[in-house]
Amino acid sequence: MDKKKVILPEDLHFMQLALRLARRGYPAPNPHVGAVVVKSSRIIAQGYHAYAGGPHAEVAALRKAGDDARGATLYVTLEPCCHFGRTPPCTEAIIQHGIKRVVVSSLDPNPMVSGQGIKCLKSAGIEVEVGIGDEEALKINEIFYHFHRLGRPFVTLKAAMTLDGKIASYTGDSQWITSPSARRIGHQLRAEHGAVLIGRGTALKDDPELTARVPRVKNQPIRIVLDEELDINPDAKLLNTILSPTLIATCSNDPERVQKLTAKGAEVIHLPQDAAGQISLPSLLMVLGKRGITGVLVEGGGETLGSFVEQKLFDKVAFFYAPKLLGGRNAKTAIEGQGFQSVAEAIELREVKIKKIGGDWLVTGYPVTDLSNEPD
Repeated sequence: MDKKKVILPEDLHFMQLALRLARRGYPAPNPHVGAVVVKSSRIIAQGYHAYAGGPHAEVAALRKAGDDARGATLYVTLEPCCHFGRTPPCTEAIIQHGIKRVVVSSLDPNPMVSGQGIKCLKSAGIEVEVGIGDEEALKINEIFYHFHRLGRPFVTLKAAMTLDGKIASYTGDSQWITSPSARRIGHQLRAEHGAVLIGRGTALKDDPELTARVPRVKNQPIRIVLDEELDINPDAKLLNTILSPTLIATCSNDPERVQKLTAKGAEVIHLPQDAAGQISLPSLLMVLGKRGITGVLVEGGGETLGSFVEQKLFDKVAFFYAPKLLGGRNAKTAIEGQGFQSVAEAIELREVKIKKIGGDWLVTGYPVTDLSNEPD
């Protein structure tokens, strides 16, 4: 009978530090990774993956450690990569710096890496431990793991509303329902997912930039607009593709409208219609997955969120509530569309958490049933 593995308090302590470091970056579509170099129970250096295209956490820490890394232990929250991507393999840097022992939280789900990084290190005579802090590591990288499990983006529905569920008054006024603190978290979610999606109505009414205006964001999220008829204004702010790419998903083949948008730098993606005559969301998610987009934050409006809910194409909700009441039968609500026929059909949420953000509340949760169990 196998004995339960004993976790050394020192290993747990330094891995918890690495996990905290991992949360600092905005590396989408790459995973969050933190690393700590330790020698004789003393921290030599630390690092994290700050942005896609930048140094990986292990390399960032090893560069700081320099020659002091020889004979040290490296704590890293995700299996080191062993292939050339935007940057060279981290396993090479680990071996070259003379690291004696590597402690890893979780294996990389990417089939190009999974298990191979560990094998490479062991072949070089490096002692490797796996599994310390793996539950937290998996949660930190829920978007990345979901993408590599199913091949399509992790979809989060985000809305900011009053306590009675209104996202705008009956006149259409919506700025601002929640506090600056809540809006800042919303911008972090954009950077976290790496892509943000809205419908045509929100694009026309609000003319948003859809950028992530928070510190340490190197790569702005990809902007995605659902626009069946290509009605978006060619001068819309989100068509400023110097900031980041903009994808317009449509069913229209109007060459003149397509040309006006592509002339601004946007990419128009033609998709089939669903039974209701709307853009096929499953087809959209398939296309985004093939492009390597790991996460999508769906921001609105109510009809767009309603479509994702009715088709059960979401993996998480992040709803901000302000302690305000707007009322009004014509005021817009967070989730519109046709809805379900009965309460019994309602989608329940699990792991629901409520967090105070300034004067507002953030409620997060996941569908009770995994809505995306198998790929289409």
